[in-house]
Amino acid sequence: MTEPPKRSPLPANGLAAPLRIKLFRRIWLASLLSNLGLMIQSVGAAWAMTQMTSAADKVALVQTALMMPIMLISMPAGAIADMYDRRKVGLVSLTIALIGATGLTVLTWSGHVTPNLLLLFCFLIGSGMALFGPAWQASVAEQVPPETLPSAVALNGISYNIARSFGPAIGGIVVAAAGAVAAFAANALCYVPLLIVMYLWRRVTEPSRLPRERLPRAMVSGFRYITNAPSIRIVLGRTLATGIAGGSISALMPLVARDLLHGGAQTYGIMLGAFGMGAVIGALNIGEIRKRVNSETAVRLCSLVMGIAIAIVAISKMAVITAAALVVAGAVWMLAVALFNIGVQLSAPRWVAGRSLAAFQAAAAGGIGIGSWIWGHLADGIGVEGALLVSGVAMFVSPVLGLWMRMPSVEGRDEAGDMLADPEVRLPLTGRSGPVIVEIEYRVDLNRARTFYRLMQMVQLSRKRNGAYGWSIARDIADPQLWTERYHCPTWNDYLRQRNRATQSERKLHLRAMKFHRGLEPVKIRRMLERPFGSVRWKENSPDYAGAAAVEVLPAATPAGGST
Repeated sequence: MTEPPKRSPLPANGLAAPLRIKLFRRIWLASLLSNLGLMIQSVGAAWAMTQMTSAADKVALVQTALMMPIMLISMPAGAIADMYDRRKVGLVSLTIALIGATGLTVLTWSGHVTPNLLLLFCFLIGSGMALFGPAWQASVAEQVPPETLPSAVALNGISYNIARSFGPAIGGIVVAAAGAVAAFAANALCYVPLLIVMYLWRRVTEPSRLPRERLPRAMVSGFRYITNAPSIRIVLGRTLATGIAGGSISALMPLVARDLLHGGAQTYGIMLGAFGMGAVIGALNIGEIRKRVNSETAVRLCSLVMGIAIAIVAISKMAVITAAALVVAGAVWMLAVALFNIGVQLSAPRWVAGRSLAAFQAAAAGGIGIGSWIWGHLADGIGVEGALLVSGVAMFVSPVLGLWMRMPSVEGRDEAGDMLADPEVRLPLTGRSGPVIVEIEYRVDLNRARTFYRLMQMVQLSRKRNGAYGWSIARDIADPQLWTERYHCPTWNDYLRQRNRATQSERKLHLRAMKFHRGLEPVKIRRMLERPFGSVRWKENSPDYAGAAAVEVLPAATPAGGST
């Protein structure tokens, strides 16, 4: 954890409010320069590939090489961002990207670069940025007050797209004047300021009273949270679909400049710059869009407009018309991506923020990577124009997904509740003791049974996404008023984590369930240590030998309204 950021005197919903915070402003400006370098490098890599081969699929694979690492390693990267100091994770990941950019520069300068080596080093740079992304995005909530978080998310999108507006044009000039090697060297230099700023960030951490999860377990915890969180699951599905349908723009842009507009590196840079400038326009208006329409309506409109814009790019033979269509496409693309990002940021509690954002990055980058592969191969078969037209149609019809996967309405982050005191125990336990079985007994009026059962379906998702396994709800056939909720956690430490991960809204949900309880006695909660045959070795002198049978099961009654 970090010290709470100082509150901005500007309105919380003002786009510039986060920039009043010194730490955020420094990191934002350094990331802007880093993004600028990455855009210059992307132009150099794509154009260098067109000089080495005329195969459309090879050219499209440059984007795949840069984006696919985000899909492949984002979950481990997100778990690492949640488990370790995000500042240190950022430093390590930026160093990896710097090594990749430097290596590519040296190989190109010495004349030893080949198409496969170019893709390999693009993959290495993409891997560094894939590791950096979740730590950087999750740390935004530590740099700004909660009410300015949507503005900070939009500003980070603006940072990328300002770079996308000017970086490709600069990259085109650099490549035309000094070759791809100069673009690669510029990218390496642009990582240095961000490394310095991250190094100087004095992030104050508060050690957890529970030991850190191991990486495999942390990844499983993140995956289980996402799969049991309908709002995040929907956003990720829509992000993936949008990335696949709209991935043709980034993948085929070099071929649009070369084959449809018959231009060179400068034309390519200008076209990318038009798309990036449109994205900046979209990001600047994200607040106004969120005020006027809900997320689902906004995403549908963005998809429809982008589908039309892609079709115009496909049939246009004039650079001016193509650039105008790309400005529109960039604006609606940025709006959609920002809405997806904000949806994930506000839906995920702090303990799993890095993993949730990593999943978002994986969905976005994976969609673009898969789409780039699809559209590249399709372009080889039916031409660039045909592939773009198919992509435009796919984007235009994508809003039908909203019939089954409607965007959630999220206004603010659901913060975690206060830490709970550990339950009373009478059996010697260690953090690795387990499995721990939890049983909760409710007495529910017969005429309220159906309503209670529906509520418990929501409780089930809450328990499972926070770490409970094997959840079930059962009704006593001899006493229909008696309901028993049951689940287990692998170890005692896992149980302590699970009961303290509940957000404020989840604890209200649990209290709602307890309010269904009727009777003179309070809700009864039993916490038991499972003892499979052969797992216990009793010693005559051990303190629990004489009363083993009495203390093997640990009943612990919790008053109504308490927490499990």
